[in-house]
Amino acid sequence: MDKEKSAPVVAIIGLGYVGLPLAMLFASKRVSVIGIDVDTKKVEMLHSGKSYLTDIHDCEVVSLFDTGCFTATDDFSQIRFAEAIILCVPTPLRDHSYPDLSYVQAAAKSLVPYLQNGHLVVLESSTFPGTTEEVLLPIFSWNGLKVGKDFYLGYSPERIDPGNKQFSLGDIPKVISGITPDCLEKVKEVYRFAFRQLVCVTTPKTAEMTKLLENCQRFVNISFMNEFAIICAEMGIDVWEVIEAAKTKPYGFTAYYPGPGIGGHCIPVDPLYLQWKAKQYDLEARFIQLSKVINDQMPDYIINRIIKALGTNQPITQQRILLLGLTYKKDVNDTRESTALAIYEKLDSLELNVCYHDPLVPQVKVNGRETKSVELFPESLSAFDCVVLLTDHTGLPYEMIGKHARLLFDTRGVFTKQQDNLISL
Repeated sequence: MDKEKSAPVVAIIGLGYVGLPLAMLFASKRVSVIGIDVDTKKVEMLHSGKSYLTDIHDCEVVSLFDTGCFTATDDFSQIRFAEAIILCVPTPLRDHSYPDLSYVQAAAKSLVPYLQNGHLVVLESSTFPGTTEEVLLPIFSWNGLKVGKDFYLGYSPERIDPGNKQFSLGDIPKVISGITPDCLEKVKEVYRFAFRQLVCVTTPKTAEMTKLLENCQRFVNISFMNEFAIICAEMGIDVWEVIEAAKTKPYGFTAYYPGPGIGGHCIPVDPLYLQWKAKQYDLEARFIQLSKVINDQMPDYIINRIIKALGTNQPITQQRILLLGLTYKKDVNDTRESTALAIYEKLDSLELNVCYHDPLVPQVKVNGRETKSVELFPESLSAFDCVVLLTDHTGLPYEMIGKHARLLFDTRGVFTKQQDNLISL
């Protein structure tokens, strides 16, 4: 089949960390993409050739439009020109306890007036098992439309990994599903243009649970490593050396690494979708609950280590602390659910003298107050009583930091133990 002639027009709703890279992938395959986002600032930035994501450079935005296969708008009526609609909108936690599907529901309701016979709708947002069938299906079929006949509906979990340069999006196997067999076939017809390998599963619930399994595994294992690091610290053992030694085993061991806590939208959030859903079946997700407890305690643990390291030679409120990195992950500008930011806010609420440096976060709001990233110089580093590495961005001047920091607290295992001014997680 000639892909050039048979490619559908794809509308992608939500041009954030998932939607924009997906749009770029489809457009690179000569698939026409209509990008839709309610945030007019994002649309304006794209039209001016500017990127708001660290993984995507301005020149790539320009190239995206140069393909002639991409348009960006906040007008949902443009959906009528598409054959497939992909929802890539946020699914946060409400009150940190249960899923907030307001963005998904709002996006779905916004496209209903323009839903046409034969339209395919695919949800990519991370969510709990049953969302596609229990939440989206009723919205689209309220006026008598039959799924698998009048319109098609499926779920495909996003596998975007911000900052990861090792795997290109199109080379990552794509899990897909449909409400009916015909729905699955429609999903196949669209995603085959962009992805090298499609992994078909029997139901949307299976696909939704697949995404949760991937992130629950990381959540549980990283939380365990954080607890393990605390135990090592109390015993005077270098946890980083232990991990490196364990990695030499050629079978049965996968290395996970401790840190100041798990952040970002997916890993600390997705497991709680499963925990919430399990309760509806009178089940307890005990590993998830314990992992959450451990992850939630890490900011306080780090703060206690900082205060202990500073000692009592002068009042703690008179000592200066510099935090390096506020994002949840290295080399991304995303502070969602960032424990580094939580540590900053907690230290600030204790009325300590705290500054931060993050090349990807020029300014941030802390406890309702705007603060700016400070510049790093040898003199400025040595003026702080303690420098705390929270996010190990590639571009940080590690040699200068190690040389001029009076006291260095490394939560990421970047610096060597040989440094006299170093304490580590």
